[in-house]
Amino acid sequence: MKKIFVDMLQAGQAVDDVFIVQDKQLGHKRNGEPFLTFHLTDRTGEIKAVVWENVEAVKGQLSTGDYARVQGTVGTYGGSPQVVVQRIEASDPRKLDVQDFLPSTDRDIDQMFRRLRELTRTVGNEHLSKLLAAFFEDEEFVASFKKAPAAKKMHHAYLGGLLEHTLSIARLIEAISGHYKGIDRDLLMAGGLLHDIGKIHELSYETHIEYSDTGRLLSHIVIGTEMLEKKLQGIQGFPEELALLLKHMIVSHHGTREFGSPEPPMTLEAVVLYYLDDLDAKVTGIRTFMDREEGDAAWTSYHRVLERFFYKGKDRRGEGQQ
Repeated sequence: MKKIFVDMLQAGQAVDDVFIVQDKQLGHKRNGEPFLTFHLTDRTGEIKAVVWENVEAVKGQLSTGDYARVQGTVGTYGGSPQVVVQRIEASDPRKLDVQDFLPSTDRDIDQMFRRLRELTRTVGNEHLSKLLAAFFEDEEFVASFKKAPAAKKMHHAYLGGLLEHTLSIARLIEAISGHYKGIDRDLLMAGGLLHDIGKIHELSYETHIEYSDTGRLLSHIVIGTEMLEKKLQGIQGFPEELALLLKHMIVSHHGTREFGSPEPPMTLEAVVLYYLDDLDAKVTGIRTFMDREEGDAAWTSYHRVLERFFYKGKDRRGEGQQ
């Protein structure tokens, strides 16, 4: 049973436990001698590790994604913790509890899915209703949809994250769809429920969250559009324009070409979906970043992706359940 987790590690601490190896890289000192760096991960996070001795013997033993028993000591490098590894060897995953290594939602999966199904049934358009049933009554799709993360790092980056994120978007749509004139509520809800379906194939998450070959080569936007087209082919009489508008919502939900959308949002429903998706991703990502910060400082450390510090003030963890 795993006893030491990444979020417990502090400078000076001895380490002897199993982690997953990621991002293994071979480097060389100024004198030409090799060293090995990688990240050790579990469900609580990741920490950099380095091997200075017997590098040639170690580098061929382990690959990214392998489970490894690591013995060493936590030091610091550049102000960040780092494990100096004295010994490392492969571990048999069959003897381990995978839940120790992959982060997962703390919410009830089945309860979230029941709520999501309730929202699918509020769609009155018969064509969109049939389409949603084709996805959410497909047992193979549902099994993957319940388990998949929504991202590798930025937001909802844990098992069940895709379901949690999609439900959040659907609830936001439920709350605001009647606020603006001219919004097709059924189309917006269907688009919100289906916008990220391609992530069940974009990401792999057996031992760690990573992009699949398909995900890297195509992206979840292309994959999701292909998945949608396959389901549409099985629904007789689905209106061509409605199909086009729905595809556009998937294609444009990242907002700009810079962030992966072939086209920007060009309908009211697509615009609303883009902003709600961005809102949910940003708020959840920032909240997760805040929760990971240790100590009682009023401000977080610098967020490199969003290029700013965030003010925490009082502890807000657990507030505002979705």
